[in-house]
Amino acid sequence: MSATASRSYIPRRLLTAVCVAALGISLAGCASKGRLTTGSIPSTSKPLENMNAMELNSVAAGIGKVYDKNPKDAAVGMKYASVLTMGGRTDQALAVMQQVAIHNPTDRSVLAAYGKALAGAGQFDKALDAIQRAQTPDRPDWQLLSAEGAILDQMGDPTSARMRYRKALDIKPNEPSVLSNLGMSYVLQGDLRTAETYLASAVRQPGADSRVRQNLALVVGLQGRFKEAEQIASAELSAEQASANVTYLRGMLSQQNAWNKLKDSDDKNTN
Repeated sequence: MSATASRSYIPRRLLTAVCVAALGISLAGCASKGRLTTGSIPSTSKPLENMNAMELNSVAAGIGKVYDKNPKDAAVGMKYASVLTMGGRTDQALAVMQQVAIHNPTDRSVLAAYGKALAGAGQFDKALDAIQRAQTPDRPDWQLLSAEGAILDQMGDPTSARMRYRKALDIKPNEPSVLSNLGMSYVLQGDLRTAETYLASAVRQPGADSRVRQNLALVVGLQGRFKEAEQIASAELSAEQASANVTYLRGMLSQQNAWNKLKDSDDKNTN
């Protein structure tokens, strides 16, 4: 399939959904710096990204009780908002981060997390302002540069977005989350071949997580290589997580009624 064909085949709604997922990756590290490590936050038995909706709700309820006791605590507030966002409760996450930002107006980590919440709620202008206020030109943070790039992509400025990603890679070479965001930038423009190049590189890097692999699987699937996409989505994961990733892949592809079309095409190509 040519790059031109790829561009005409993918609906804007699906592209936007994919790149909102990329935004989540770009900002995931911003709220995970040292201040989040505190004995007052309930510990979890496994990474948040591996939890299902019921587990995320349970964790949110536990952290919410701690937050209610001290809504000014930046670490607790950021963790609470992060869990709420992962559980799809973006409006509540934004409300939490608004309160935390009011009480911690100069904290860079808080501003970054506030930007994440704003972006999750679709308020990209405000999100960009928060991220830029968190940044310091003399000691730029690669995570904030990547986050800024993801927001600019959502605002329809891929040229500026990719400039931010490359600056982030200058600071943190081969960082998988940044490479993934750069790949997603090309997905948003329908250039699947270039996107796959960056995503494949991202997956090969130490520290690449399941979300990066999901994005590569989706891009491969959108090009009609369905069985390969399913193998990527299931690789190196527990049976539960592999099943969840394949379900995610099917759900994304079904948005453009492509599941059966891609599967039939792949079956014909392998026969």
